[in-house]
Amino acid sequence: MNRLFENISIGSWITLAHPSIAEIMASAGFDWLAVDLEHSVVTIREAEELIRVISLKGVAPFVRLSSNNPEQIKRVMDAGAHGVIVPMVNSVQSAVAAVAAVKYPPVGERSFALARAHSYGAKFQEYLDWQENNSMVVVQIEHIEAVNNLEAILSVPGVDAYFVGPYDLSGSIGIPGQFDHPDFIQAMATIRRIAKDSGKPGGMHIVEPDTAALLQCIKEGNKFLAYSMDTRIIDTVCRNAISDIRKSIQ
Repeated sequence: MNRLFENISIGSWITLAHPSIAEIMASAGFDWLAVDLEHSVVTIREAEELIRVISLKGVAPFVRLSSNNPEQIKRVMDAGAHGVIVPMVNSVQSAVAAVAAVKYPPVGERSFALARAHSYGAKFQEYLDWQENNSMVVVQIEHIEAVNNLEAILSVPGVDAYFVGPYDLSGSIGIPGQFDHPDFIQAMATIRRIAKDSGKPGGMHIVEPDTAALLQCIKEGNKFLAYSMDTRIIDTVCRNAISDIRKSIQ
């Protein structure tokens, strides 16, 4: 198991492409940071720069993909991502495809090249040895179909962890955003039970910067969690500060 999954690991999401955002968040003490390509306008070129900043600060850089696309996986891994977070993994076939795109032969099908991840060729063999046991595949469980197939998905060799997308999961059962609905609570209980039996770590994305919600997730046994995202953290801090100031000067 990768050391990142041995204990409780807390990261966050980056959707703004400026490298200063990555530098500030990487300096804050997160264990990992995910550059989001699915729900942002971050380009591959910008993603490489963010990955560089994050890794130089000693934090594990992930990329949340726009889809389970082997071409995109190859490019972000070559750019130096330590792993990928793959959206909408609803089947064993999808999980197998993601692992194959991340790993080199004979384990996977990723094509060889000399890029930033290999120090532009200077450390090709070193990277080849590193990626075999340290490149990471995190599957997103964000559809009820994935919950129904979860035991098989988590049994795929090379799948290191899972990540629940709460909004999409709730939407797939017809109750978008209703996280206190009995059907959503039942789905989450099923996920935790199967994950515990499989030994695969996982958790949720706590979208709002709510430390109490994050701590509750940890109490429920989750070990791999995302605390909010750049835009929500900035928005919340600004709104709360201005609100407090307005109240104090009235």
